[in-house]
Parts: sequence; structure tokens; C-alpha cells
Amino acid sequence: MSEYNQPIGGNDLARFSGPNTFMRLPQAQALDGLDVAILGIPMDIGTSWRSGTRFGPKQIRAESAMIRPYNMATGTAPFDSLQIADIGDLAINTFSLADSLRIIKESYDAILTHDVIPVAMGGDHSITLPILRAIAARHGPVALVHVDAHADVNDEMFGERETHGTVFRRAYEEGLIQPDKTYQIGIRGSGYAATDFTEAQGWGFQHFPAWELWHRSLKPLGDEIRRDIGDRPVYVTYDIDSLDPAYAPGTGTPEIGGLTTPQALELIQALRGLKIVGCDLVEVSPPYDPSGNTALTAANLLYELLCVLPGVRAR
Repeated sequence: MSEYNQPIGGNDLARFSGPNTFMRLPQAQALDGLDVAILGIPMDIGTSWRSGTRFGPKQIRAESAMIRPYNMATGTAPFDSLQIADIGDLAINTFSLADSLRIIKESYDAILTHDVIPVAMGGDHSITLPILRAIAARHGPVALVHVDAHADVNDEMFGERETHGTVFRRAYEEGLIQPDKTYQIGIRGSGYAATDFTEAQGWGFQHFPAWELWHRSLKPLGDEIRRDIGDRPVYVTYDIDSLDPAYAPGTGTPEIGGLTTPQALELIQALRGLKIVGCDLVEVSPPYDPSGNTALTAANLLYELLCVLPGVRAR
């Protein structure tokens, strides 16, 4: 028997039963001995359009019961190489965004006292700012792979400077990320002015708009990003609205003309070899997709991220 935690198999216990953890992994009460900690951040008070992402982690966990441990496409099995467990949800303050961001930062500070890679299920995208604050305190300014329909570089929204649409301006201003190693992939849609995207390019951000990626394999782009980052610590943040609403309608701010699920797989798989120090998948809003398909897609993308973490071997 393996010394590593393994998901409960579908032939051992029916997939519609068992613990509501990611892939029905064990739930850990302590971080000692873990290589990867999967956690939920059930929050939607930072969103500006459709709420519901507070239900994201629960639904992603439910849909993840379908996923098997061995990746047929890449030959990787993360649970054979890393000790992975679900550590549950952070206890955010559902009535206060500011307090919730504080709780996330302090929780990550505690998590990162251990030699563990945190993998978060959101929650709206505002969760990434306090995560990056903690990550940068531990690793210094990191490279950033940001897959999203939106650049999230607004200065403020309704006078608020910390929301799901201001994350990466604050991260840039606070020196949490390396601007010339920040890659924003899949951005698209309408805007308020021509400078909505170009201002961040002036900071050094590298933009790969969705319309330049239509009908293309994203493996070459992922390979290019991997070579450009090299051995720097990197954080990966994946907004499910980077996908076209045909693939992921259950999200707060959908934009047509997005990436396809095969492109998403190609991109993530091409990141294998990077020194990933943390990642998240955000903006799954189950009330807008009763089929559960958006959460199923999110669960699979999280699994693919596990497959490219440092230390995962192919077999």
C-alpha cells in the first residue's frame, strides 16, 4: 500500500457517497507531513455582478468525486508522488470583505510556515490578493500566470480598492509580483476605454487576449511562458470565466469568445516543470449552472494543476 494519501476509488465506495472532500481525499486537521494542502475559500462578497461563488468549493468538491487518480494524457499520478489532503474551508466573515481578506492573509501566513503548496478553491477573485501577500512574504515577488477573461487591474470599484476587479493593480503596487513575469491569458470583452488593458502592459504585464488565441493550440504559449519564467517561484491563478460560457456558464461575470476546455488543458499541462508555490481556481458560481458542468470543469482543472506541481513524477 502506498504511503501517500489516495482518493477513494469508485469501485471501493460509490462516487455519490463518502466524504465531501476534493476527490474524496482524507481531510487533514494538521499540515505536518503534507506536500499540498487543498482548501476552500467560500466567499462572494468581493464580486460586482452575479454572486454565488460562496457555493463554489462545496460544488467543486462534489463534482471532483468523478476524477480518477491517474492522468491518461500526461502519465502523471500526483497522489503517488506528493502527500495531498483537503484541509477544509477558511472561516471567512461573510459580512465583511475587509475582515475576510485579513483572515485569508493570516491563514495563509500560518499555512506557509509549513513546507506545503496551498491550492485554493474560490470564492471570487478578491481572495487572490491576500494569498499573494502571504506568498510574497514567504517567497518574495513571484511570477504570475493569470488566466482570466478580465485583467482585474481597476483602481477602484464603487470607491473600494480591494475587490475582485482590482486584485492585480494592488499586487503590482505592493510589489507582490514580478511585472515582467506576469502573464494574463484569455482576457477579452468590452471595456470603458482603450487603456483598460494597455496601462498594465506599461507596467510590464504580458497580455495574450482571447481573440489572438482562437483556433490555436496553447501548448506553444505554455512552453514559452515556462521558458521565460525559468526557475523563479510562480503563482498560478485560474479564473473559470477565462473559458467561454459555452463551457463554463456558472460564473459571476461571463464573457463570450473565451478559451475552450482543450486549450485550458494544453496550457496547464505545458506549465509542468515550473516552480509553482501556490495556485487557485476562482469564480465558480453554481447557482448559474444547475447542470454542475462548470464545477466539474473546475474540479478537473484543479486536478490538472496538481499534476504539474513540483515533484510529481510521470509513469
